[in-house]
Amino acid sequence: MKLLYAVVIFANAFLLFELQPLIAKMIVPWFGGTAAVWTTCLLFFQLLLLGGYLYAHWLVGRQPKRQARIHITLLALSLLTLPIIPRSAWKPSGLEDPTLRILLLLAATVGLPYFLLASTSPLLQAWYARGRPEGEPYHLYSLSNLGSMLALLSYPVVVEPLVATRHQAIGWSVAYAGAGALCGIVALRSQGEVAGAPPEAAAQQKSPPPPPKPGWKTRWLWIALPACASALLLAITNHVCENVAAIPLLWVPPLALYLLSFILCFEGHAWYRRRLFVGLLALSLGGMAYALSPATQNLGLAFMISLYLGGLFVCCMVCHGELARLRPHPAHLTSFYLMVALGGALGGVLVALLAPRLFSGPYELPLALVGCAVLLLAALYRDPTGVFPARRAKAGWALAVVLVLALAAHLSFSTWSLRARSRLMARNFYGNLSVADSFVVHYSAARDARRPPVGQILYVRSLFHGTIRHGFQFTAPELRRVPTAYYSPGSGIGLTLRIKGERGPLRVGVAGLGAGTIAVYSRPGDRYTFYEINPLMVELARQEFTFLSDSPVPVEVVLGDARLSLERAERQAFDVLAADAFSGDAVPVHLLTREAFSLYLRHLKPDGVLAVDVTNRYVDLAPVVVAEAAYFGRTAVDVNNPVDLQRGILPARWILVTGDTAFLDRPEIKKAGRLLPAGLNPPLWTDDYSSVFRVLQ
Repeated sequence: MKLLYAVVIFANAFLLFELQPLIAKMIVPWFGGTAAVWTTCLLFFQLLLLGGYLYAHWLVGRQPKRQARIHITLLALSLLTLPIIPRSAWKPSGLEDPTLRILLLLAATVGLPYFLLASTSPLLQAWYARGRPEGEPYHLYSLSNLGSMLALLSYPVVVEPLVATRHQAIGWSVAYAGAGALCGIVALRSQGEVAGAPPEAAAQQKSPPPPPKPGWKTRWLWIALPACASALLLAITNHVCENVAAIPLLWVPPLALYLLSFILCFEGHAWYRRRLFVGLLALSLGGMAYALSPATQNLGLAFMISLYLGGLFVCCMVCHGELARLRPHPAHLTSFYLMVALGGALGGVLVALLAPRLFSGPYELPLALVGCAVLLLAALYRDPTGVFPARRAKAGWALAVVLVLALAAHLSFSTWSLRARSRLMARNFYGNLSVADSFVVHYSAARDARRPPVGQILYVRSLFHGTIRHGFQFTAPELRRVPTAYYSPGSGIGLTLRIKGERGPLRVGVAGLGAGTIAVYSRPGDRYTFYEINPLMVELARQEFTFLSDSPVPVEVVLGDARLSLERAERQAFDVLAADAFSGDAVPVHLLTREAFSLYLRHLKPDGVLAVDVTNRYVDLAPVVVAEAAYFGRTAVDVNNPVDLQRGILPARWILVTGDTAFLDRPEIKKAGRLLPAGLNPPLWTDDYSSVFRVLQ
């Protein structure tokens, strides 16, 4: 019988965490492809996990027959919501904060199935413990987390690259129906176990009486420890994706490590060695605090990712290890899980909901690191066993308090330094934006050839999303209309606008505003339209930069996702359409699919040029663009321009897609670019199939 419980718990946990990346992938294109969608999805999952645990806690207090009937009824009703394919009516208009719409969409699409899957582990553990007072149900909790972790790791490696998204949803729905049937069988059999138990066994189950409920101090730690681990999970994921490496699917390893710590800590006491992990925690907190200093931004990518992921694992091992030490008698099992789920939900609310609205910068990670250190002190104060030797207890406590104070002081200074280096910091749902002033030294030839070049200091203003630069401008009035960053005259977009402009006024569309640099190419008679999903980006581009205001013609900015905006618009007849949304953050895959390219070509003139900026340190999107171009019978030209910081030029790679042979035959294009052959991997991306995992560099 235990095997049946184990199979059902494992299968439900696997489906629970297979659903998370699946539904997130399905709705991310509707909300701009940003990683913030994943954070909001995580918040929904944590809130519904709390609801599932609350339901399990309530249900085990009913009569056994009533428990089975209620749960089987809900399982049957949940089948009516299948398959889990979101309705297009949930697509945003582009003018509102997407958070509430995402939460409502998820509730309508996967709410009841996810709710019941979330309740399965604590509910079945309680049923198992009810019939076997001598049993150890917490091993089933570790099995549940193992199933969750395997699902999470298998999705980007096995499921996503091999199965179309719609087929994933249908396959998941079929598997859920099967798992629901098994869960119903367990519910009936657990009822039969109690009903069929002999009187001696029933009397045995009533004695000895369960111990009293733990006190409020212990229950407070049941909430605070998982809340801290949850806050660290989201805060470190956000920080790594925005400030270390904007690598797609980088949110998967942190969540996997978070689950692994649950597995190890609740499997038994052997994995969490208190003294060892307390020492590792001190090193991890110190290392992450040091990495948050502005002076450490040039540390190696692999080192930084390893530092943060390793630090997250150690922090979660400590939080969950201390939580496992506080686990109660199985009689209070569902109450314990309810408090754990409440803590996880609170951590998600703090990072995903409150931080973007209360903080102007990424301050939640430093607060979570200090909170972890303080919580460890609280846990050690309650039970210092195995950490401080009796003869050195006072010295150990003094050292621990000093280290926590030093950590708080260092993080406070680092946060202040980050703020001081920025002219302006702001954030919203789409992430952290900052504007910073700096300078470059421009060297010009000296009048006397025997002397070195003459250096001139030129001040620049830059716009950042995390550490990704989205454009900069020279502040000197005579240089404000000099195209910089990825948009120099020799870049793919610069060459295209100059060549196409020889025929007369241009109609230009740009997906992605940044600082608005492309507007420097506008001339009297031209029409420029930018599509930008982030209203804060539009505000900063207008207030802190003059590319838009200096334009000789009015520049239109359409707020909302570029693809959704173009779908709603009449045919624009663009001469040039630039897709400039792939240099950082999570790659908006929906802007690179066959359906997206079909939309772009519909809005282009027959001889128009689609210019795609594929400049990215982490993914190689050129093969994707080439495959789309070949599918529609267009030629793709790869144009690279090297870095020249003296002139404010950053390395850029543009793929120009067109069927205009006259444009392709221009000497400038032949000299600067190279034709890309069709047939490159990966295969054609569609709205139903894409795999960023296959194009990671």
